[in-house]
Amino acid sequence: MTVGWGIISTGSHVDKKIVPAMKSAQATRITAVYSRTGESARGFAEKHGIPGAYDTIDDLLQDSQVQAVFIASPNFMHAQHTLAAVRAGKHVLVEKPMAVSVGEAREMVRSAREYRVQLGVGFHLRHHPGHRKANGLIQQGTLGTISMIQGQWCFGQRKVVYPPLRTGQSAWWNDPAMMGMASTLMGTGVHVIDLLYFLTGRPIVEVAAITDGQTPERPLEQAAAVAVRFADGIIGTICAGRRMPDSENDVMIYGSHGRIALRDTLWESFGGRLEISSESVNLNESYERGLLSLYRNEIEAFNRAIENNEPFQASGEDGLHAVQVIGAIVESARTGRTIRIDPVYS
Repeated sequence: MTVGWGIISTGSHVDKKIVPAMKSAQATRITAVYSRTGESARGFAEKHGIPGAYDTIDDLLQDSQVQAVFIASPNFMHAQHTLAAVRAGKHVLVEKPMAVSVGEAREMVRSAREYRVQLGVGFHLRHHPGHRKANGLIQQGTLGTISMIQGQWCFGQRKVVYPPLRTGQSAWWNDPAMMGMASTLMGTGVHVIDLLYFLTGRPIVEVAAITDGQTPERPLEQAAAVAVRFADGIIGTICAGRRMPDSENDVMIYGSHGRIALRDTLWESFGGRLEISSESVNLNESYERGLLSLYRNEIEAFNRAIENNEPFQASGEDGLHAVQVIGAIVESARTGRTIRIDPVYS
């Protein structure tokens, strides 16, 4: 089955990553695109050879050739666009974060269940071959009892203390309400949160955060360090930031039987290597760098979920967990308190 896709957004992420990945994916056809003006929609469609170009969401959703939509609009618009698509009977793959509040995320999950459509979230790091192998080995007990997991995704520019604010159409990144009250946490931190959740298979239930933001003077952070506790007692750390040039973006997992290291697997090129040293498995495996491969894997996996009517890995419930954790991190950074989380899935 070939899935006809509609795209909501004509921004750089879609232009440079998502559309090229879709064009290389199996059983995938880009049918239509939406932008705020007819001119930009037609220009984007012509550039990428897309047959349909619309300047209203309703027109795109009424296109019978569209079975699924990819939503990459600004964070604060994810919920309204997702709900419109779901209610039109379309499957939805929405970029992270799925929403800017827990209430919005819950409504998205409930609506997808009601209309019996797939709702997935763009956590493409789940589709890295090293991350998938590490997940499988952890679930098989290769590390024994896990005690600690650490993840970091940071970047920066030398001699720049604070990156400049965004301007033009992307200025919404500077608006706390439009961002969900967090900045680098919503950019790269949300990926680390979900990846640690994916690797351990356990939700985060407690956070204690220190950031350089979440104050009246600087409401949005550009550096964050978070201590977390998972449901079965595993503890961990999450670091995210835009002020750390030359950052080593790794994941480390420690257990009673050994260690797994994911070296440089979180950066834009998505290559890196997997190192395992344990009682039963010892290996060192490198991965070819390729910007589009994870997005292609993600699209193909979503297509399979539609065709087979099976859960998509990185579901709406998974996205809801990440939004809830970020909300707790923001509260912890703002108040200086440790915040308990009662995971909510519907």
